Amino acid sequence: MGYWCAVSNGGLLLPSAFLGRGALPLAHPAGEGTSAPRTPVVPSPSVWSSRSCYLLFMARSYVFAITVVALAAVAFGCSRADEKAARGQAAAAGGAPPVWELVYAREVGGAMDLFVIPAGGGVERRLTDSPAYDSLARWTPDGRSIVFTSDRAGKPQLWQVDADGRNLRRLRTNGATEYQADVSPDGRTLAFLSNLDGPERLMLQELATGATRELVRHGESAIFGNPHWSPDGRLVAFSSNWRLGHHIYVVDVATSSVRRLSGVASGGCEPRFSRDGSKVVYVSRGHLRPDSRLVEHDLATGGEKALVSWPALNYDPVYSPDGTELAFASNITGTYEIYRQRLSDSRAWRVTFGKGEARYPDYRPVR
Repeated sequence: MGYWCAVSNGGLLLPSAFLGRGALPLAHPAGEGTSAPRTPVVPSPSVWSSRSCYLLFMARSYVFAITVVALAAVAFGCSRADEKAARGQAAAAGGAPPVWELVYAREVGGAMDLFVIPAGGGVERRLTDSPAYDSLARWTPDGRSIVFTSDRAGKPQLWQVDADGRNLRRLRTNGATEYQADVSPDGRTLAFLSNLDGPERLMLQELATGATRELVRHGESAIFGNPHWSPDGRLVAFSSNWRLGHHIYVVDVATSSVRRLSGVASGGCEPRFSRDGSKVVYVSRGHLRPDSRLVEHDLATGGEKALVSWPALNYDPVYSPDGTELAFASNITGTYEIYRQRLSDSRAWRVTFGKGEARYPDYRPVR
């Protein structure tokens, strides 16, 4: 398996070459032009740590007819992040309710650890400290703990840690590669990716009993990514390179019925449901473009619009607890950092500062 460098497992690289109205530069009020973000007024940064890219996804080659070559390029573009990023500056973090917190992964000393920070900026708090790669963190619905992927035991496996960094425990123990977990809204079921006893596929596990079942299988060479539950627990969004290149899908948990959301020519990865479940935001980057967009798909109408289209690699989108903002990672300054963007006017703020790249933000549920 090779590393999927959108920094860490599950990231796909998807941007667009120009700043659009759906995603104006961080420091620009709505309606201003599309030049690079202005130089921000940056407060003295707090003590920061860092970490780097981590995701395992295999780049497998397929032999298709000439008509499918363009589609293969979509999949390839979704699994590489080595393009030269556009440079720019972002506004300092601010404007978020004090109860909002973000967990994220940061590159530290050649490894990757988990940190928590107020969404409005402030001192980060370190959750894990290991020479391994700890990444792809998701809060549990009650906000009391975090599930994440770590290779601290050898292969990538699923772990859980309390919100205060204590009580680290392993969720599953086997010799397979298992990663990218998300807990259902009722806290009872874990969705995750596994190649245990076969090809990689999307699995479910009942947390109370440990019983597992296969939810989606897409063939011997399929590469999955980023499962995420809908707020009502009926659907799981995910990405897969099945047949057409890497695309966004949703599966009905009860029937296992699958449908594709992303356009054939564009592809996508890293889907996340909106807080009301009516939309899915994902990373869109086709044909090896040097940047990626964060696109919102309306499940009822099929309509789409770009929420973030900075001239950079923009990844890891997640809606804020009230659905009014989007947190994500971008290398607009040359290295990946965490940003927030208000959806009503595209005003954006930089959240993380300091050495080491930061990826995979997730908002702590507000109860």
